[in-house]
Amino acid sequence: MRKSPLLVAGLLAAPATAASVSITVPQLKVAEYHRPYLAAWLEPAAGGDARTLVVWYDVKKTGAEPGTKWLADLRSWWRKGGRSLKLPADGVSGATRAPGTYQIPLPGNLKPGTYVLHVEAAREAGGREIVSVPVNFPVASGSAAGKAELGSITIR
Repeated sequence: MRKSPLLVAGLLAAPATAASVSITVPQLKVAEYHRPYLAAWLEPAAGGDARTLVVWYDVKKTGAEPGTKWLADLRSWWRKGGRSLKLPADGVSGATRAPGTYQIPLPGNLKPGTYVLHVEAAREAGGREIVSVPVNFPVASGSAAGKAELGSITIR
């Protein structure tokens, strides 16, 4: 099979490895399970503006009590800038996820430096948890694990 020159050129121009975050939403054995609202954001370790990577909530719920109503339960994210984010945000907003492991790409335009990745989850009739992982960019790697609402968080 002959490869297109444009395809080969595109592959050569792409970075060898793109950094991503692996987020695990654990399966909980509880009587009443609701998928968690979740937000992940990066902020400079020395302080500065937070950059939301993803926010999962009930995007289809509308009316008198839209799905955005409970985003304030993601307290840390909400205070760091979530309240000013216009939702739905293209490339950031998404529906809540079932238990499993999900890959989220890190932005490719980050300046080299030290950051902290925060992942926060909150569930109706459940708990709230935040996991933080230090990240040195461009050599992004690290991991941490939640105790209840979040499983492992890994940066590669």
